[in-house]
Amino acid sequence: MTTESTTRVSPRGGPSTRTFAVIALLVCLALAGLASYYASGHPDGLNKVAADQGFAAKEKSSVAADSPLAGYSTEDVSNDRLSGGIAGVVGVTVVLLGAGGLAYVVRRRAAGSEN
Repeated sequence: MTTESTTRVSPRGGPSTRTFAVIALLVCLALAGLASYYASGHPDGLNKVAADQGFAAKEKSSVAADSPLAGYSTEDVSNDRLSGGIAGVVGVTVVLLGAGGLAYVVRRRAAGSEN
């Protein structure tokens, strides 16, 4: 009696592109949701240089400063770990949807121009 494997395998012997994409998506979401809590609380390079050089006081608020995900946290969520995790997952999802949509449009245009 033989058993069939349900794992998709590419012709070259590795996992299929779909399997790789699903695993990569899960890793990205896990990193955004879990590892974001451990990000540094120190200012990034540009903020540090601005403070060191004395022009940090001239900083202006961003137009997105009042958005629900401003400051790498989620508005109205009091738990810091959960707030940062939600913001990370939403950020990754938005970027992946935007990149996927752009790739889809470019691919459709390329396929349409070949005809």
